[in-house]
Order: sequence, then C-alpha cells, then structure tokens
Amino acid sequence: MSMQSINPATGLTKQTFPVLQTVDIPPILESIVSAQTQWSALDFNQRAVFFQNLAQVFRQSREKYANVITEEMGKLLKEARVEIEKCALGCEYYAKHAGTFLVDEQIASDASSSYVAYQPLGVIFCIMPWNFPFWQLIRAAAPAMMAGNAIVLKHASNVPRCALALEEAFCDAGFPANTFRSLLVTAAQAETIIANEHVAAVTLTGSTSAGRKVATVAGQHLKKCVLELGGSDPFIVLDDADITFATEQAITARFQNMGQSCIAAKRFIIVGAIADQFVAQFKSLVNQLRFGNPKDETTGIAPMARVDLRDDLHAQVEQSISMGATLIEGGSFIGKQGAYYAPTILDHVKPGMPAFDEELFGPVAAMVRVENVDEAIALANRTQFGLGASIWTGNANRGEAVARKIHAGSTFVNGIVKSDPRLPFGGIKHSGFGRELSYHGIREFVNVKSVWIK
Repeated sequence: MSMQSINPATGLTKQTFPVLQTVDIPPILESIVSAQTQWSALDFNQRAVFFQNLAQVFRQSREKYANVITEEMGKLLKEARVEIEKCALGCEYYAKHAGTFLVDEQIASDASSSYVAYQPLGVIFCIMPWNFPFWQLIRAAAPAMMAGNAIVLKHASNVPRCALALEEAFCDAGFPANTFRSLLVTAAQAETIIANEHVAAVTLTGSTSAGRKVATVAGQHLKKCVLELGGSDPFIVLDDADITFATEQAITARFQNMGQSCIAAKRFIIVGAIADQFVAQFKSLVNQLRFGNPKDETTGIAPMARVDLRDDLHAQVEQSISMGATLIEGGSFIGKQGAYYAPTILDHVKPGMPAFDEELFGPVAAMVRVENVDEAIALANRTQFGLGASIWTGNANRGEAVARKIHAGSTFVNGIVKSDPRLPFGGIKHSGFGRELSYHGIREFVNVKSVWIK
C-alpha cells in the first residue's frame, strides 16, 4: 500500500510513498516512550531552546515548505508563506509562555502546604488534516511538547510530503530523536495506535465523522482526546454595518484557502434592506478574482485539494439549487485540468438545504436573508455546528451583545474568525470539544495533580 502526493493544480502525481507496515509500529512507539521520558526531564527553558530553533528553521526554509504545501494541497503560495510564518510565531509563543502557564499553583487548604502541579501525560497521537498541513500540527504539538509530552503524527493521506517535511524541520531544529515522529499510516492503523498502551491521549482536527470514530476508539481505551471538527460559521451582517468593509472582509473570510477551512465564513446572514447591496457588492468582488497557477502572485482562485472534494461540493450546490436556492455566480468546474471550482454565490438559502445545514468545504458562499437581528441570531444558532461566528456592525456594543447570544467557541465582532495562540480555540456541539492554544490548550494534555503535604 502507498500514499500519493498529487498536485491538485495539474492532477499529476509528484511522488509516491510506502505506508508503514503495521508490525513496525509497536517498536517505534516504544522508542518514543523512552525519548519522552528524557524530554520531560528537561526544564521549560531547555525545551524552549528547541522551539526557538524550530521557529528559525521555519523562517529560513519558508519558501521550501510553502512550495511543498502548494504543490501538495493547492493552497496559494502567498497563503502558504503566511502559514509557515504563523508556525514560527506559535513556536515562539509557547517557548516564551509555557513555563508560566504550567507553574505550580499554590492553594491554601488544611495541609501545611498544598498545590497543583501540571505534569505531562506521555505520548500524544496527533491526527491532522490537509487544509493547513503545517499550522494545524504546530498549534497542537508546540503546547503539548513544551508541557513535556512527545508527539506521534498521522497526517492526512494526501499530504505525505508535508508530513515528512515537518519531521525534517524538527530534526533540523535539533530536537532529541523520537520526541517527534511522523508516521505514514492508514486510518485503520491509526485505530491500533490509539489502542496501543504507549499512547496516552489523542488529538484530532478533521471532519465530524472522523471525530466520532476517534472518540469511539479513544473512549473504548479510556484515552483523553481533544476534537477540533467541522464548522458552518455564520457571518452576520447587521443593518448598520459598513457594507463596503464587510464585503471586502467577507471575500477573505469565505475564499481564503479556497474556503477549505473549518472557521471560514460559510453562511452569510444579512439583516434587513441591506441584503441586495451586500450581495451585489460581494458579487462584484468575486468577479475580480482570477483563477490560475497557485504559485502566481496574481492568482486569486487556486484549486481545491482533491477532485473528489470538488465533486462533493458541486453536488451540494446542485441539490441546494434544486431546493430553491438562487445561483448568482459560479456553480461549475473551471479550467481544463486539476481540481478547480468557480467561486460560487447562492442566494435565498434556507434551512433544509445542504448549503445551510451542511458544511460547504470549498469556495461557495450561502446568502441567507432575514428581517431582523433576532431572526439572525436564531438562524445562526440553527446548526449542528458551533465553531466560530462573526458579527458586522457599526456599533461595537451592539455587536458584543449579539456575540454573547451566538452558540460557538469563538465569536468575533468586525473581524474575521481566526486562530490566535493567545486565545483558546475550539468548538461546541458537533464542532468538537476541548481547546487548543492559549493556556487552556497546553493544559489539555497534562496530569492536573494535587499535592498535599502535612
């Protein structure tokens, strides 16, 4: 069995890699356990040196890694560069703050001395997606490893080059052998890794269906897990919003990474009489985007990551149209090769349509018209997902009041939803549980130990 690295812009296979034999997995995990014991014995300052080195490796090799991302999952090269820089910043953030986040916490009790200590769990199994192939891993690994854990990575099967490049980066940064390992394994093999006695916990970023499977296996073996799953984020435009600013931001919120992001804006809920103006300006900006080679700086429309994903998205669009949605723009394949899909606008989208009920993981914007803010809040919350949301308004206090009523892990007022190392990141409902980033994220994979002394 093998994994192929296929360029989604051309459809051509660039490289093929063998899948690891199942029999070889247990001894690898044993070696990682041994390495983790030594890694956890280092203090925070010693671990921080390695992550500062890793930040330098990312910056020094930015072009090389960005090209790997673009060639393997299709991201615009200029966006791939930003992703690598974000990885460097994430490494530096935890190198600086991990010791403070996990310092012993003194608590008064009936003891002479009592405190809470935060100690590593051991080996953490990371199952990561293809859409941000470097950043998704770093935002999980940097806090977990700074806490003293070791990492085993199973990356998405369509980004094996990214998986191996990440291991190379850790090696170049001087990390002790086997503190970070990237294994090219299948989903079935991932289940055996979760079950292995040497694995303490698992974190997954992926689809809701994948989350259910991982949670089931982890639960059977009483393993802690963190799940960051899909989303159908509402982009709520109130009637007092700056329409020009909101539409400009909406283009980025929907089409960056070709809409293949769990926190991309997907349902545009527009209040009152401004809907016609918003849709018209949004359409005008979409028409300025040109598709082409994702390495070309002038390209605005890159390919989707895989042809099958493009086809699934198109089926959702077609079904929504058949149920009454109005096609304003796009809705078709573009180009003679690769996995390109035209940026698409669906208007008059309502609950019951795939464009409203399901996650549209690609360049399709669903316009939902409502009469008032109460209806906007109700429809924003009428979803199985609860990852992120944004509210656009000329009154920040009004926006904050609306934000507090939205059922989501993150709500942004007059800003695009994003992950930030300084803030916890994660969702509710079918968008998963647990948190990444900030001090909340680093405490997910530690033993919160009470120590009582008389």
